[in-house]
Amino acid sequence: MKTILIPTDFSENSWNALVYALKFFRDYECIVYILHVGSIAQSSTLGNSFAFPNEPISPDLRKKLNALFQRIRKLPKNKNHRFIALQEYGNFVNALRKVVSDKKIDLIVMGTKGASGIKKTVVGSNTGDVITKIQCNVLVIPEKAEFNLIQEVTFATDYNLFYTNAILECLTDILNTTNAQLQVLQILKSGQTILKNQKENKDFLFNFLNETVPKITSHEITNENTIKGIQEFMAEHNIGLLIMAAKNLNFLQQLFFDSTIEKLSFQIKIPLWVLHE
Repeated sequence: MKTILIPTDFSENSWNALVYALKFFRDYECIVYILHVGSIAQSSTLGNSFAFPNEPISPDLRKKLNALFQRIRKLPKNKNHRFIALQEYGNFVNALRKVVSDKKIDLIVMGTKGASGIKKTVVGSNTGDVITKIQCNVLVIPEKAEFNLIQEVTFATDYNLFYTNAILECLTDILNTTNAQLQVLQILKSGQTILKNQKENKDFLFNFLNETVPKITSHEITNENTIKGIQEFMAEHNIGLLIMAAKNLNFLQQLFFDSTIEKLSFQIKIPLWVLHE
């Protein structure tokens, strides 16, 4: 059984993330925790397929939760999915970290507005903090992303870090779920060559993947701008999902948190899955 956490502010972005997650995991038995971080006291859960926080809860929040669960009930029924509403209070990241630990969450799914959102970063400040500060896999769903059959998946890497079995097993699980072709992508600048440690990390990565993934190809693209190179590659290959490792924090920050992103007019339109150990 998978445990999924979906933070909600009752916006269309958080709703879109929820719908995407339910479609992606349509064949899995899941407990879906829907978390609102506010000012009321921590709540317990009760019920069967749908559960709400116990009192105390503000009338306004209860109204919003009721409306959200009514909307969920209108989706195609899936007996494998159970929904539980949670209420936490205080700092957003601390609240999520607590739920991840208490509920043994496998995956956080978050919606984002993209480059036009908070602080004009690609993934927004809350999502960026969750990716970098919480030890849990995160699936970021862009504002207008719709779930479609995923045929191509990109794993972007610079091969500077050794990927542990925990990372590789998560990657394999995603590929088994989607049955997609895996494209492992490295962006090089002109004249740049792969160093010895990068080659060793690459060899280990492919030795593992070749035993577990039936459809895999390697790409080395030359582009002076890493972000633009990834964007162009994904567009050319009709990529449905971008995967990266949180362990490679410098690479992630370069791609998604650099202040020059706004000047490049780059907006991520493909779901991003960040893997933690």
